Amino acid sequence: MNDKSFVERIADIIQVHANAKQVYGEPVERDGATIIPVARVQWGFGGGGLGQGASERGGGGGGVRATPAGYIEVRDGASQFRPIHDDNVKLVAIGAGAFLAGVLLARLLR
Repeated sequence: MNDKSFVERIADIIQVHANAKQVYGEPVERDGATIIPVARVQWGFGGGGLGQGASERGGGGGGVRATPAGYIEVRDGASQFRPIHDDNVKLVAIGAGAFLAGVLLARLLR
């Protein structure tokens, strides 16, 4: 009999798959450098049950989201993290800033 709860079993399964290696593969070695991918991994899960013993009913689910965060470059015994920036996030921030500036300017000119 498994001593882990339903939620603990879901967490175990998600943890196996929620890592940069599963998403981006193994580190790459080329021209004296090793490149190690780094991912921002988010995961969540939930579950519930009703009853106890053999008549227990339950359900649950979970999800994983991985986005590239950057890579670690190892060369000549030194390492450096190199971030990957998402230009879409910058465009949304610029657009939101421009919109708010327009709204404030319109109110000031009234």
